[in-house]
Amino acid sequence: MEKVNVPEGTCGDWKVEKFSISKDDWRVISYGGRAPFPGNYTRLKHNGVVVMSDTDIEQRDHYEALHAAKGHILINGLGLGLFLLNCMKKKTVEKATVVELSKEVIQLVGPTYKKLFGDKVEIINEDAFEYKPPKGIRYGMVWHDIWTYICADNYEGMKKLHRKYGRKTDWQGSWCRHEVYRLVNEDKNRNYWR
Repeated sequence: MEKVNVPEGTCGDWKVEKFSISKDDWRVISYGGRAPFPGNYTRLKHNGVVVMSDTDIEQRDHYEALHAAKGHILINGLGLGLFLLNCMKKKTVEKATVVELSKEVIQLVGPTYKKLFGDKVEIINEDAFEYKPPKGIRYGMVWHDIWTYICADNYEGMKKLHRKYGRKTDWQGSWCRHEVYRLVNEDKNRNYWR
């Protein structure tokens, strides 16, 4: 996957910044127990908390969905636009509709992709759970990436979005869905007797 080229900037509580991971400290830095390789990266922060980055870890999280991308795609969550960028580079993708809740993220990140891809990218400022796609539309792929952390709490939202788009797409997925399901099942199997 190609890394993003979104310029650094701040808008409200959101910030895009460049950062580096050296060979000396790469084993110490961890995102949810997953350590990225050394290199130069970009990250998106909200109130000082990293929401996403273009590290090799985040790239791997999107491989399956990237492979499935074709035709007119819908992406819930813009973030840095890592997934959008790589989808739009595919010959099989004709258009992308992106639903993003934060106006500030759209202001920080959106212009990069509008400049690169013009009318092939539509960015809508709305809540993924409230957005109503146009009647009769069918997407080649739908990707849900609206969560900051990998946790069991994401499970209900994922179920709701998958039900919402089940008949409107050829393929859909959610960021780290398999890890979330694993956490939900671990929680159900815990022994609460003390």
